[in-house]
Amino acid sequence: MWSFVLKRSLMALPTLFLVSVIVFTLIRLIPGDPAELMLSDLDDPVIVAQMRADLGLDKPIPVQFGIWLKNLATGDFGVSIRTHEPVLDALLDRLSVTATVVSIAVVFATLIAIPAGLIAARFQNTGIDFAIVLAAIVKLSMPSFWVGLMLLLLFGVYLKWLPTIGFVTLSEDFGLGMIYLILPVSSLALTEVAVLTRMMRSSTLEVLRQEYVTHARAKGLSEGAVMLRHVLKNAAGPTLTMLGLILASLLGGAAVTETVFSLPGIGKLVVDSIYARDYPTLQGALLLIAGIYVVVNLIIDLLYAALDPKVRLQ
Repeated sequence: MWSFVLKRSLMALPTLFLVSVIVFTLIRLIPGDPAELMLSDLDDPVIVAQMRADLGLDKPIPVQFGIWLKNLATGDFGVSIRTHEPVLDALLDRLSVTATVVSIAVVFATLIAIPAGLIAARFQNTGIDFAIVLAAIVKLSMPSFWVGLMLLLLFGVYLKWLPTIGFVTLSEDFGLGMIYLILPVSSLALTEVAVLTRMMRSSTLEVLRQEYVTHARAKGLSEGAVMLRHVLKNAAGPTLTMLGLILASLLGGAAVTETVFSLPGIGKLVVDSIYARDYPTLQGALLLIAGIYVVVNLIIDLLYAALDPKVRLQ
């Protein structure tokens, strides 16, 4: 297993390098000069030139890229142009917020979607199946930002049950922090439940047609035992893969949800950095997102092999 992990980790290096090249290039295609934005209305070419020199923007782009890679190799992500704080510290601080919201949302989505998919497949072409599939389709047609806004209007503005803006970490006040998490977690969980439910239903239907399921029923096992002992484990593989992609995507930056609920997460940090032309922060954030995808995919591969005996790590 360790050789597989090492091999996959080494294979990720070219991917991260390619991502760094693309990120570095695309960011510099964004209109606007960070030096001019920082100086605002101060229209003095000498001061602007000095600011560009201080930020290292006066050097050729290949030289800037080489300096950035050299600093990355030592763990130095640079200093934010906008806030003047170390980029790595800002990323880790914001990532903790995003990870808290996303992890809770994914857990709830999984706990709802897997049983729902199993039940829909077990009672295929019945009213139960139709209701679950219809609910999933309706939810898939709703954009996540619209769901978040509707939750804000209903529970925050009209009913005034929950706060509409702000964030309190669980370490500061666990009870109050959970209250602030209800709306953003619900928004993300509802978005992903539909995808995971349909995937689980599809893979369960495929497993139910296998001969070993028929054999298990012929041995006299109850339907519950067949579903839990023989179907669930084998049907969870594709859903686990989808869950990994969802988790990586959301951890990479649920920018829309964080903007709607004013959460100080990494997604909102990326949006703010784009507006401010904060090159170091934006480069570091996007590279971190790519790294998250690589790590999550590696973990999913390992879990897939542990879950499905037919899959072996080569």
